[in-house]
Amino acid sequence: MEVNKASFTREVPEDRQNALTKILLLRKPAKVMIIGDIDTGKTTLAVYLANELISNGLRVAIIDADVGQKGILPPGTISLALVDSHFSSMEELEPYAHYFVGSITPTQFFGEMVVGVSKLSEVAKRLADVVLIDTTGMIYGSGVDLKRMKIEAVKPDLILALEREDELEPILRGYEEVTMKLQVSEQARDFSRAERRAIRREKWRKYFENAKLRVFELSNVAVTGTSLFQGKPISEREKSLLERLFKWVVIHGRRIGDKYFIVKADVVEGPRNIDKNVLRFLDFTKLSNILVGLINKEGFCLGVGILKGINFAEGKIELLTPVEEPVAELRFGRIRVREDGEELGILDRDAL
Repeated sequence: MEVNKASFTREVPEDRQNALTKILLLRKPAKVMIIGDIDTGKTTLAVYLANELISNGLRVAIIDADVGQKGILPPGTISLALVDSHFSSMEELEPYAHYFVGSITPTQFFGEMVVGVSKLSEVAKRLADVVLIDTTGMIYGSGVDLKRMKIEAVKPDLILALEREDELEPILRGYEEVTMKLQVSEQARDFSRAERRAIRREKWRKYFENAKLRVFELSNVAVTGTSLFQGKPISEREKSLLERLFKWVVIHGRRIGDKYFIVKADVVEGPRNIDKNVLRFLDFTKLSNILVGLINKEGFCLGVGILKGINFAEGKIELLTPVEEPVAELRFGRIRVREDGEELGILDRDAL
């Protein structure tokens, strides 16, 4: 299966040349943010502009912030690539740096999305003449707030808005002076949810095809993005009480302030009356195949891994990952995926 929806073409609407001219006239380094609904050709535009800018002798950086339909692997991250030669699709680009988000949808991860784009933009503008920022197609509801926060954080010199009617107006209000509206190409194709999932499946599979098991000692790395190791271990008395009360086997438990977080397995099936403001719990079967970011000391993501097991007694975490470099932090995401690319679902932000 083709793993990229966008590839280089010069068969583009005439206003793309106007956009190119506008970028060439900007003071360098220049940051250009591309926004639009799903399937409006944002990535195709980024690929076109990057190639044309290179032809004009400029150094180009691309930030791929479309966490669900990534061109630059892996999904679930925001990625920066430095482009010094012509290319046909994002898949050909080697990542220079990643920022870990941990999901294929930004809905519960606004902080990570904004910080990641902002942080990578700062790196990119030191290394390139033009920074092209490709964004998600989330433009309605809370997506309006997310896009506006990104614009506030990045302060782009130019916003290229791919619009069919006036659907981007709530996002662009107040930014008209730096906005250039472009028509959606007739070549832009709609992709079904099943097609998007199939494309991601192939990207996950490709990313993990040479992955190996790595074991991390909890004493040697910071573990973030989860409540698993916050607070203090529960006492044997608390563990016994919870097991009797809820008919559980408590595999791991922490007391975090005046609340509890429990990893459990059910002894008997059936509903339980639990105040989730006091007690949060995760079924042990969900504590596998979770996407985990492997983070360096600077807070950048070296790559991702799939959680294969936690030995709470020995303080060890086992990940399947292609990353071989030293790691300072393991950051838990919320999507569960197998190494063959099959997605197993997304956990709620508060579940872990």
